[in-house]
Amino acid sequence: MSEILQFTVDKFSFTIPTDRLYHPDGLWILERDNRLLVGVTDFFQQNSGDVAFAEVAEPGTAVATGERLANIETIKVDAELTSPVSGTVAEVNEKLELEAEIINQDPYDAGWLVIIEPTAWVTERAALMSPE
Repeated sequence: MSEILQFTVDKFSFTIPTDRLYHPDGLWILERDNRLLVGVTDFFQQNSGDVAFAEVAEPGTAVATGERLANIETIKVDAELTSPVSGTVAEVNEKLELEAEIINQDPYDAGWLVIIEPTAWVTERAALMSPE
């Protein structure tokens, strides 16, 4: 991972790696070998509570920006996460099936959700936020 930004809101501290882009709904996107690794931010997982269940789109599923990508059930909320980009789900994090809590434990590494092969990355990338 690259440099880390940190910020505090009330009594909570959050980390933001600078090597990825961010979606306003609490998702991060890391470009790697023309594919996009997608997960939830530290801010999202801390605000949502302990993850009990995560269901992500199957490999081979075509998604468009704004379409359902995953459902995450926590002690506080049931959240439907929409895709930050268009493309095809190439891989899913199989650890989530038995260890959904890994999202809370390591949201920027082992707790990733899916890998997407993007179809409109150049255009859609501009709509994402920088770490700052």
